[in-house]
Amino acid sequence: MTRLYSGVPVTDRAAARDWYAAFFGRPADEVVGGEELWRISDTAWVFVDEIPDRAGHALLTLEVEGLDGILARLAAHDIGHEPVETYANGVRHVTVVDPDGNSLSLAEAPAEPAG
Repeated sequence: MTRLYSGVPVTDRAAARDWYAAFFGRPADEVVGGEELWRISDTAWVFVDEIPDRAGHALLTLEVEGLDGILARLAAHDIGHEPVETYANGVRHVTVVDPDGNSLSLAEAPAEPAG
């Protein structure tokens, strides 16, 4: 396997386009057929597709850097989130739920010790 495409089913593609553009901080990198695609890395993509009967069941975790800045940007777009948790290993984790109920978690690894 060489690439990962993670799908998020939604009820309204146009509304989802705007919400996910705010979530990712940019418009979709590609639009193919009925799918809006955001490039996460060289080998990973998240796509949004209008599939009403499956909407609300996606469960994704994205590793990020700069979690506080991302949460501030989301707040500026009126996108809320659950409380931020810090795990025993130092990872900070927070869940953001889209308008359809899909769960998008953000996880930030602790900073590497200087050395």
